Amino acid sequence: MSPSLHLSDHTPEADQAAILAALKAYNDVLLGPTDRRDLSIPLHDADGKTDGGLIGYTGRGWLYVEMLFVPERLRGQGLAGRMLQMAEDEARVRGCKGAYIDTINPAARRAYERQGYKVFGRLENFTGEFEITWLRKLF
Repeated sequence: MSPSLHLSDHTPEADQAAILAALKAYNDVLLGPTDRRDLSIPLHDADGKTDGGLIGYTGRGWLYVEMLFVPERLRGQGLAGRMLQMAEDEARVRGCKGAYIDTINPAARRAYERQGYKVFGRLENFTGEFEITWLRKLF
């Protein structure tokens, strides 16, 4: 009997958790158990509220930067590069061979390229005239 399929614009947390658990279990069989570890470098305002920073993780020999945001008040001070360097240094300690990141922002792409990242893929006209770009850096 075929499973019933239902399209929805809402994903219940239980469904998301079940699918993620199944995917992780499958990947563990295919690739071996993961060594994934989170990595975080928060930026705080004068009141101690987090208003930017870097969030990512290391696993299977790579650093993945999921999010990197520098608030307008702190831009132009090299913070993106400093956070990337901190994350890369920790990734090396964790045994990683490289890092990867994606962006839609052309200014962010240039910042990553200044940090030594190289474009390895892009999807043009992702939204309007913007493209999504994937970059990597080998250590």
